[in-house]
Amino acid sequence: MASIAGKKSGLVWAVHISVLVLVVLWLLPTAGLFISSFRTADQIATSGWWSSLFPQEQNLVLRAAAPSAQKQEGSLYVLSGNILADNKASAEMNISAWGTSSRAIGQYAPGDTADLGESGRVTLQANGDYRIESNAEFTGSRPPRLFVTATVPPKFTLDNYRHVLLSGSTTDSMANAFFNTLTVTIPATVIPILIAAFAAYALAWMEFPGRALLIAAVVALLVVPLQLALIPLLRLHLAIGIGKGYLGVWLAHTGFGLPLAIYLLRNYMVGLPRDIIECAKVDGATDFQIFTRIILPLSFPALASFAIFQFLWTWNDLLVAKVFLIDATGETTVMTNQIVELLGTRGGNWEILATAAFVSMAVPLAVFFAMQRYLVRGLLAGSVKGG
Repeated sequence: MASIAGKKSGLVWAVHISVLVLVVLWLLPTAGLFISSFRTADQIATSGWWSSLFPQEQNLVLRAAAPSAQKQEGSLYVLSGNILADNKASAEMNISAWGTSSRAIGQYAPGDTADLGESGRVTLQANGDYRIESNAEFTGSRPPRLFVTATVPPKFTLDNYRHVLLSGSTTDSMANAFFNTLTVTIPATVIPILIAAFAAYALAWMEFPGRALLIAAVVALLVVPLQLALIPLLRLHLAIGIGKGYLGVWLAHTGFGLPLAIYLLRNYMVGLPRDIIECAKVDGATDFQIFTRIILPLSFPALASFAIFQFLWTWNDLLVAKVFLIDATGETTVMTNQIVELLGTRGGNWEILATAAFVSMAVPLAVFFAMQRYLVRGLLAGSVKGG
C-alpha cells in the first residue's frame, strides 16, 4: 500500500519531520539572539526573549530629583516630581509596589506614605508622582533612591546597534572589526577559488606525468589537522619575512582551503561531458579557452558551493586569525576576536553581546541566501548537458 501513487511512505514523513525539527532547533536560537539585540539590559536581565512582546514586571532602582531642586514649604523641605520622568523611564510604566530598601521592595503599595524617621517621609503614586518631605534641609549631591516594582510595556530599541556600530569606543565598537573581517574574508575566498579552478582543470582534463600522484597528494592533505600545521606555518612566515598580517592570514586560509577546493572542483569537472571538450579541441580551442569559456560556466554550481563554505568558514574563524594576525593594538582585530574581548570586558552587558553576535551573523546569512539563488540557477543551467 505504501507504493500506491499519491501516498507517501512512513519513512518520507519521518524525514520531513526530522528536517522540520532541525530547522526549528537552529531557528530558535537565531530568533532569540535577534530579538535580544533590540532589548534593553533590564529587560534581558528580568525576562526571556520569548516574553518580549508582553508587559513584564521589573524591579528598578530610581532616583528622585537632586537636593538642589528642593523647595521649602513652611517648616518642611520638599522634593517632588515624577520619578519615571526624572529617570527617563517610559511614562507607560505602572508602579505596583515600592520600598525604600532593596531588601523590602514590595513593602508599600502605590499611594502609601513611608516613614523615614528623622529623615522625613515619602509618598509614591502608581504613575510615578512622588513627594518627599523632611524637617531638615536635604544635603549632599546624590538624590534619594526608591526601589520600585513596575509593569513595563514591551520596548525595542536601536541603541544597542548604535553603540556597537557607531560608538567610538575601541572596546565595544564592531565597525572596525567588521571591515577587518571583510579584508580577511574576501581575498581568502577569492584566491583559493582562482588557484583551485586552474588546478582542478589540469588534474581533470590535462595529461601529464605524475597526475595521479598529485591527486593522491590532494586527497591526503584533506586529513591534515589544521592545528598541526599552524605553528610550522607561522614559523615559515616569520622566516621568509611575511610575519603577522593580512598577507599571512590570506596565505594561511588559501593553503588550508585549497585541498578541499581542488578535490570538489576536480570531481565536478571530471563529470562534465567529454564530447564538448573534444569538439572544442577539434575546432582549435586552446586549453585556456576551453577552461574560461566552457569549463568555468559549467562549473558554476561547484564554484558557488565552495565559495559559500569558504566564506562562512573564514568569516567565523578565530584560531587562524589569532595566530596570523597582530591584534594587540586592535587595528586588525576580526569580529570573532572582538566578541571574545567583549565577553571578557562586558560579560554582564548581554544586550551588547547579543547585538555584536548578531552583527557577526548578518553578513554570512546574507551571503548564503544571495549565493543560494545563484547556486540553484547554476545547477539548473548545468543540469542539461549536450551530447
